[in-house]
Amino acid sequence: MKKSKKTTQPSKIIEGGLTKIALQKFKKNIWGVLSFSFLVLCVLVAIFAYSLAPDDSQNANQMHLSIHSKSPGFRVKMLTIPASEKSENTFSEFFFGKKTTATEIPISSYSTKNNTLSIVEYTEEGEGLQKRFDMSVFPKVTSVEEIPRKYISERKFYLGTDKYGRDLLSRMLIGIRISLAIGFVAVFISLVIGIAMGAIAGYFGGKVDAVIMWIINVTWSIPTLLLVIAITLALGKGFWQVFIAVGLTMWVEVARVVRGQVMGVKQMQYVTAARALGYTDYRIIMKHILPNSMAPVIIISAANFAGAILIESGLSFLGIGAQPPIPSWGGIIKDHYAYIILGKPYLAIIPGLAIMSLVTAFMLMGNALRDALDVKTA
Repeated sequence: MKKSKKTTQPSKIIEGGLTKIALQKFKKNIWGVLSFSFLVLCVLVAIFAYSLAPDDSQNANQMHLSIHSKSPGFRVKMLTIPASEKSENTFSEFFFGKKTTATEIPISSYSTKNNTLSIVEYTEEGEGLQKRFDMSVFPKVTSVEEIPRKYISERKFYLGTDKYGRDLLSRMLIGIRISLAIGFVAVFISLVIGIAMGAIAGYFGGKVDAVIMWIINVTWSIPTLLLVIAITLALGKGFWQVFIAVGLTMWVEVARVVRGQVMGVKQMQYVTAARALGYTDYRIIMKHILPNSMAPVIIISAANFAGAILIESGLSFLGIGAQPPIPSWGGIIKDHYAYIILGKPYLAIIPGLAIMSLVTAFMLMGNALRDALDVKTA
């Protein structure tokens, strides 16, 4: 019985393939599947952010100072004054929002008379400023009675407003782009540098390995956040500078793992056979060694993705990450952390929970990938 069991197990692996078996094991991990589904949803939200956001202006930067720091579910009447210029580039609006948007004014009451709209602006104290608008300001209306129906609506802020009166839900939806983009770019940079350095060190060994390991150890000894801050200050504050800075600090762990994997794989018989056939070192590394060394790298990439999100949030909190008015979850926390003791903690807790959820999803998916790619349990 034992003999037949040993002979059927390899045939199962050969017939199904390690990739298929790993995929089946991943599907059985409920937390891995839920995390993957959540991350797919986050990617879709990032792509369609401006279509989903109530405030579709560029960077969701429509300010209403009279309704600042309102709690979730706040409602107010909003007068919309159309913009004089209209943008024609729908592709740019879809990905980057509208540059010229209508002006919105929170109001408490309004009245129409003699082709004129009279409003009272919303204030917390009571009666606000009174303003009048001629009917000519509002296109596509033939009478003043049509203005309230077409240009006045009740606005609900599902997550409330920030300290500048901007819609917090819109800022959160667009801010997810920063978190996901920093992860993708930083992981890509770390993989390119880490795999190249690790593969060269592990394959050639000797002095080449010693020099690369010295570079790795020196970089490893510098605190990550301190190194990111130094690179950011050298490159300057900005959107892409942060991405590059984070990516340049995350390659070390990838390089160490790839080096160890390559040192083990290069001793295999098929690598020796490739050398005997006269294949170049580049082909042996790219075609024979690296494809059999990627499982741990995939797992580390998931962890690095989560780490990149945390580093970017920390940099934004310190003021050297994504610069205003670009919405960033770390930047939103920076703007409102003082409100925790001022009776409005949700302004900082909401983006904090979003960061925690995204990082947790990547870590759980990394754990699921580790279990699925473990050949000992295949």
